[in-house]
Amino acid sequence: HIGFIFQLFNLIPYMSVIENITLACKFSKLRTQRVLAKSGSLEEEAYRLLSQLQLNDRSMLTRKVSDLSVGQQQRVAAARALIGSPELIIADEPTSALDADTREHFIQLLLEECKQSGATILFVSHDAGLEAAFDRSIQLGELNRACEQSSNKGQEAVL
Repeated sequence: HIGFIFQLFNLIPYMSVIENITLACKFSKLRTQRVLAKSGSLEEEAYRLLSQLQLNDRSMLTRKVSDLSVGQQQRVAAARALIGSPELIIADEPTSALDADTREHFIQLLLEECKQSGATILFVSHDAGLEAAFDRSIQLGELNRACEQSSNKGQEAVL
């Protein structure tokens, strides 16, 4: 139910791009069913996502992720998080290794994929320029104060 885009990607270096992207489906029948209903095959959906992320060389699917640039690895990690339309996407600094044009394209894709599937995004970034792309933003200090106030009152914080 959750797609993670880790800050350090957490790709498996000895696996190919396609194996890394489709790995999430190996743990979730629901995500696999969603992919098959949408694209017909895991490989086609992986390639569709990569193409949307401006990695449209089909031969890239069989390359080891360790042979890719940092920016390419980051986009593979994003495709892995998005495949199968999970209900929640947690993204920790997912644009840190992307140039400005690729970053904009990535944000548009992320928002569009989540809108189509009805997913919620929890997006963490130090880049204040991205704030306007989202419906709601919370500064970390504000979040910490809310938690402190709740704990001082003996209440649980609901975030």
